[in-house]
Amino acid sequence: QVQLVESGGGLVQPGGSLRLSCAASGISFSSSGMGWYRQAPGKQREWVAHIMRDLRTNYADSVKGRFTVSRDNAKSTVYLQMNNLKPEDTADYYCKVYNRDIWGQGTQVTVSS
Repeated sequence: QVQLVESGGGLVQPGGSLRLSCAASGISFSSSGMGWYRQAPGKQREWVAHIMRDLRTNYADSVKGRFTVSRDNAKSTVYLQMNNLKPEDTADYYCKVYNRDIWGQGTQVTVSS
């Protein structure tokens, strides 16, 4: 059974940092690209970043320079380090297997003073 479990969300002040984790099971993780998406209240889900199996990364312009995606194949886990958070980063964050319709349940991030 394929499963993605996100964690690490929470409430943080503007300018703060959080690190999200997504633990995968039931897939060949080291062979899979992984992506992060987010959905703010009342808005459509949007792509944030992805990391391919060869460690190539790509980021949405809105997070470039602030967010870093990484992976640990030994732990079947992908991470999203989020720095200099802004109120507009408030959303539910989801991980996804690249090119497959496999999603986690999401973790909530709220950036507010």
